[in-house]
Amino acid sequence: MTSRLNPDDQQRVDEYLRAPQHQVERRPFRPWLLLVLTIAVVIGLGLLSRLLSGMVL
Repeated sequence: MTSRLNPDDQQRVDEYLRAPQHQVERRPFRPWLLLVLTIAVVIGLGLLSRLLSGMVL
């Protein structure tokens, strides 16, 4: 895909993106961990809901 910017503007964008503050190393995304955490939160909230309903009724 070609850039719609003129060469001077494209050079400024490239320099901005090469700056050290924009080169942050990130850990790889782990979808299984997200799935496990989501399931744990749903189960935990469900158990809390049952506990509270048992205390009220």
